[in-house]
Amino acid sequence: MAKTVTVFGTSKAAQTETAFEMAVVLGRELAKAGFVLANGGYGGTMLASAKGACQAGGTVIGVTCRAFKRGRANPYVTEERPTETLSERLATLIALGDAYVVLPGGTGTLLELAHVWEHKNKGFAEANKPIVLVGDFWMPLVEMMQSQDPRYRACIECVNDADQAVGLLKEVLK
Repeated sequence: MAKTVTVFGTSKAAQTETAFEMAVVLGRELAKAGFVLANGGYGGTMLASAKGACQAGGTVIGVTCRAFKRGRANPYVTEERPTETLSERLATLIALGDAYVVLPGGTGTLLELAHVWEHKNKGFAEANKPIVLVGDFWMPLVEMMQSQDPRYRACIECVNDADQAVGLLKEVLK
């Protein structure tokens, strides 16, 4: 059975932005590597990663939230899993993931990152579920947390780009 990678990222990235293109590449490379992609199912980097995965023939699970009243999932979602609340949505995305990739984002992405990071830090998440941060967007937060306790940094992997993220996941999730 294929492993699922949950991708967290901003809903606000426009198609002309670097984050959008990074997400397209990530989705495409995840699908080429045989991973199922799960994300929040709407726009921005969620749409972009789903688009990349679909272009490569991959499966995309979109975990949507009725509380948002945003309408339908983006057109690249191959399987929609609607939830009622933000908490249920996050729990579903976390449960689906065999790994988590975090792209640049806002407070929603911060919530998602903090949740999986704390679960792993406390030993709630399986040790073999990597958390991969792509790019340098989150580095100030990582450095701040590392200054508090080096164990925080040990819970996550930081890579420069989508290709490195997928390479790491192929190695860890084989």
